[in-house]
Amino acid sequence: MYKKMKKSSFQKAFLIFIGLFFSVNLWGQNYVPGEVIVKLKSSGKGSGSGSVARKAYSFVGKMITQRKMSLKMSWSRLNMYNFKLAPNDSVQKVIQDLKNDPDVEYVEPNYYVNKASVTGLQEKYTAQEVQSFGGSYPTTSAPIHVTDAWSILSTPSQKPIVAVIDTGLDLNHTVFQQTNSIYTNPGEIPGNGIDDDMNGYVDDVHGWNFVSQSGNMIDDDGHGTHVAGIILGVGQDIYSPPFSESKIQIMPLKFLDGNGIGKTSDAIQAIYYAVNMGASVINNSWGGPGYSAALHEAIVYSYNKGVSFVAAAGNSATNNDSAPMYPASYDVPNVIAVAATTDSDVLASFSNYGYNSVHLGSPGSYILSTIPGNQYGSMSGTSMAAPFVSGVAALIKVESPQMLGYQIKSIILGDVDGVGALSQKVSSEGRLNVLNAVQKAKTATVLPTQPGYTFSNQDRGLASALATGGGGCGMVKAVYSNFNQQAQGNGQGSSLFGGDLETWYVLIVVGIMTLPLILLSIFREKDKAYRRQYERFNINT
Repeated sequence: MYKKMKKSSFQKAFLIFIGLFFSVNLWGQNYVPGEVIVKLKSSGKGSGSGSVARKAYSFVGKMITQRKMSLKMSWSRLNMYNFKLAPNDSVQKVIQDLKNDPDVEYVEPNYYVNKASVTGLQEKYTAQEVQSFGGSYPTTSAPIHVTDAWSILSTPSQKPIVAVIDTGLDLNHTVFQQTNSIYTNPGEIPGNGIDDDMNGYVDDVHGWNFVSQSGNMIDDDGHGTHVAGIILGVGQDIYSPPFSESKIQIMPLKFLDGNGIGKTSDAIQAIYYAVNMGASVINNSWGGPGYSAALHEAIVYSYNKGVSFVAAAGNSATNNDSAPMYPASYDVPNVIAVAATTDSDVLASFSNYGYNSVHLGSPGSYILSTIPGNQYGSMSGTSMAAPFVSGVAALIKVESPQMLGYQIKSIILGDVDGVGALSQKVSSEGRLNVLNAVQKAKTATVLPTQPGYTFSNQDRGLASALATGGGGCGMVKAVYSNFNQQAQGNGQGSSLFGGDLETWYVLIVVGIMTLPLILLSIFREKDKAYRRQYERFNINT
């Protein structure tokens, strides 16, 4: 038997305020100081001559010798480079200078991005506590027909791979161990210190950590483990052992540090790694307000390889049509942008939306899933909504292994449940239905090709790109954490209270602007016609 536990109006309003508070604080400067990403032209007249490779070599040499830059990273096949600037150089000045270089196609900051959960842990259980509940139940009580789909799933001849680009994964969690759901690189010999498969990564046995540049998949935040559990839980019970063999594989790719913050350059690396190592689906429960042409191109690469790219819409309760959030707002045909809904089928108060840019709703309020330390916890955010969709995309690949990302997106969006509260809020005007999508995949004729897509730089210009402060980001770091881990974060986040006077003025303004939302939430709680229920389900024992 389930017991409903409703959150108070004050708690809901507090979450809204905290989300906006952290959004403003984190995004005062939303790019890495002293770094730029440069894409060189592959053809055309320039200062150099000869082959593209020679021109690139000449350009990189010029940056190092004349501007005293250092090369941090290169994607030579893409003619793209990540430079660290000289101490006396500024990002703005370098961008202005290089935009006039005839060899440069584009130059941009290396933007920060952040995980897309609106809260930290809201409840926590040990594995033993969850197991004592007994029975078999899904990760959400929203009517998305998860358990109905379980009974009709096929057994895959080869498990599709879902890349989780996030904060890492607790590889030792019982759920992932017993389900045999962790991706293993067949070309790598563990622990020998050799790049056996010659892909550029040494001992990438279960994925890669782009923060520490190692195969250590430690999740020093908890977000990635939670997201991975949701993806796995779309296809099976993750609470009641013994756990059945999984139908999918989870490929953890860590690029967010212990504070849930990462760099666009690392996200780009993770996307190329995922695609090149065979991922069919990429889950992206992170984002930021800065448009990156380099990230855009990486997603186009995933589209051309037939991969599904699922992204969280953001948590600032704003319209992505007018205030884009990336990567969810890229218009590449394989991108599925996901808003968060509640168990009562209304748009979560924190969720971003957009009739032209966000595609569907999915449960994202108080979702119970795996966390590090062999435990379970509940979190909220579009971070939690996106992995439900990624899980469905993977199950579609189970039923139809040759289906490409564009058709998978069409099936998912074409078989949603229409929800009145999502009218004019998302393009499908509906909420995810797992059963409908799986049933459609079983009978659908596989399309051999996808529509063509040509990349074009949609940069809004230097001034707007570098001045995008809070801007409705809403990709906030955890407000608090209820679980203790021995592992230390391998990156440093923003100082919350160590700001200047201007920051405090902004926060005061945000507080004033938030007051109507708090009052509205309280009044709606008292009005049954507009009551929004945020529920989690606990089992009476």
